[in-house]
Amino acid sequence: MGRRRQRKPSFPTEPVRAEISGISHDGRGVAHVGEKTVFVEGALRGEEVTFHYVDKRKGVLVGVVDEVHQASPDRVEPKCAVFGLCGGCALQHMEPAKQIEMKQETLLENFARLGKVAPKEVLPPLTGPHWGYRRKARMGVKDVAAKGRVLIGFREKRAPFIVNMLRCEVLFPSVGEHLEELSALIGTLGASNRIPQLEIAVDDSQTAVVFRNLEALCDDDREKLIAYARAHDLRFFLQPGGPDSVEPLWPEQIQLSYALPEFDVRFNFTPTGFTQVNTDINRKMVSYAIELLDVQPHERVLDLFCGIGNFTLPLARRAKEVVGVEGLQLLVQRARENAELNGITNVEFHVADLAKEVEQLPWWSQGFDKVLLDPARDGAMEALPHIAKLGVKRIVYVSCNPATLARDAGLLVHEHGYTLEKAGVMDMFPHTAHVESIALFTRK
Repeated sequence: MGRRRQRKPSFPTEPVRAEISGISHDGRGVAHVGEKTVFVEGALRGEEVTFHYVDKRKGVLVGVVDEVHQASPDRVEPKCAVFGLCGGCALQHMEPAKQIEMKQETLLENFARLGKVAPKEVLPPLTGPHWGYRRKARMGVKDVAAKGRVLIGFREKRAPFIVNMLRCEVLFPSVGEHLEELSALIGTLGASNRIPQLEIAVDDSQTAVVFRNLEALCDDDREKLIAYARAHDLRFFLQPGGPDSVEPLWPEQIQLSYALPEFDVRFNFTPTGFTQVNTDINRKMVSYAIELLDVQPHERVLDLFCGIGNFTLPLARRAKEVVGVEGLQLLVQRARENAELNGITNVEFHVADLAKEVEQLPWWSQGFDKVLLDPARDGAMEALPHIAKLGVKRIVYVSCNPATLARDAGLLVHEHGYTLEKAGVMDMFPHTAHVESIALFTRK
């Protein structure tokens, strides 16, 4: 059988020298070559670079910098040895203060383009540590004989391969500085090729590592893991099946939790459950949101997409009554447990599909004074007509996607009579292009 003919690339193969005229929402430089627009990874606005093409998908050309001839004053030396290859970070070559400026530009541009709105006031950004901030992560694991070691890391940018990394600068140090040691540990196990994933979860005082094991571990492997966990003060879990199969390996009883000291509340969570990855920003964000909502002691507040109660329980410390609503029964159960843990009784939680009719539900028909929204990336579009009928005078919207926030802001302003008073960004994920934002809407 003859060799398969290699497909000719659909983009030019020779290097190109160009000026970078802008920056895209995902942190890539924008260049114009002839009549074509090219998104150049590793380039900053105002630079002159030589790059080569690496991809063309749906007509979009992508390049990667080979040489910077004229550098931007915003350029810094990346701290990570695998930056550019690893898909985890996109902006380490940009000065951190400029990163958050870029994210603010992205938010405002989305408001203008998608929502046809602009905030009356741009809030100062919430910022925190730039390194070692990430307390939640899922990492691939693969025993690669050709490299003589077990790889633990994120995926490459344009390939499914796990990056050969010895440390991660954005992961919390208890794990990020010890990837090489964890790699060596897994390499000693008989099941080294049957552990495809690690999940990391760090609370206020403990570091948990969940080993996704595709087969039951032998006693020798279990003892090796337990010995390492003891020696390094780590909490190890095994996950032989789905998320519900997670069980402690050592110690036998483990409870992860984080606190919001300003509100005297503590949250228990599971290592595979959703919590914010950046504890410092989360604490500031909760305070910021409640300050913007201007909660008064006599008010009834609705918290939609409430999760385990990250906003709900702090709100209950300020309001007369708070109702938290979430689509997943498991999260609602966790939220109720956390309310009981903190002795908070002026709060109730409900399961509901917010995209469907909710106005006839007993807890909804009692009315609310203010609303807090913290939806997933898809936004809250389906819930907006119901919220508008409540007639609340103040809405705070926390978003992980500036495009859907802008779309929903346009609906609230142009269709439901609200004013976009304030909006700003929060640096939840430094060195990535992820934009976390917050907005205040009012209605007279």
